Amino acid sequence: MTQSIARPKDTNAWIFQCWASFILATSTTAIGICYLPVDIWVKGFVGMGLTFSVGSSFTLAKTIRDNHESTRLAARIDEARVEKILAEHHPLK
Repeated sequence: MTQSIARPKDTNAWIFQCWASFILATSTTAIGICYLPVDIWVKGFVGMGLTFSVGSSFTLAKTIRDNHESTRLAARIDEARVEKILAEHHPLK
């Protein structure tokens, strides 16, 4: 008996909202850094901080997703093992 596992799919509206909020947040922050009334070196320092913050956010999100998917995979493997054991066990033998 084979079961197809339905994977949750994000809606197009949600994907658009995520991208729009990301673009809006990073662009307004970058524009704010450009208009800061400080020396160019300070702007560069703050800009690098923004760049590293965005990069580490992507890395953290990917790590959390990968850990979640690995636990789901391990649970499916354990479930398949139990089903195999139950299918091979015939109490009337």
